[in-house]
Amino acid sequence: MEISYTAIAHATGGGRDGHVRSEDDRIDLETRPPQEMGGSGDGTNPEQLFAAAYAACFLSAMHVVGSRLGLVTKDAAVSASVGIGSNGAGGFGIAVELDVYAPNVPADRRQELNDAAHLVCPYSNATRGNVEVTLTTVE
Repeated sequence: MEISYTAIAHATGGGRDGHVRSEDDRIDLETRPPQEMGGSGDGTNPEQLFAAAYAACFLSAMHVVGSRLGLVTKDAAVSASVGIGSNGAGGFGIAVELDVYAPNVPADRRQELNDAAHLVCPYSNATRGNVEVTLTTVE
């Protein structure tokens, strides 16, 4: 694979209870475990950051493949939900739900768009076979 861009971020402190900062300082956030996991919830958490990144990446993939398929993806949007829980083997795992909104794509072609974007999106490719990802078309 030929690398086009490399993002660099640093985590300090206690990880989930610490601080994250990108090398270029565009991200500079306190991290805290969510209340549901016994934390204060007073900062962001890795699942929120992953959800934001995956949603943005998948939307970009939709625009790319939509153009290839002759579909209008203007006004499209993606919401990502990232859940975390025990994997039953002493560790943790995540599951992702992507809610895809594409109002300018004919209803009978939305699944085609979702499937094509899921094949192109780097986050989908990175998680395939390891993370359960559910794609849902929303009206």
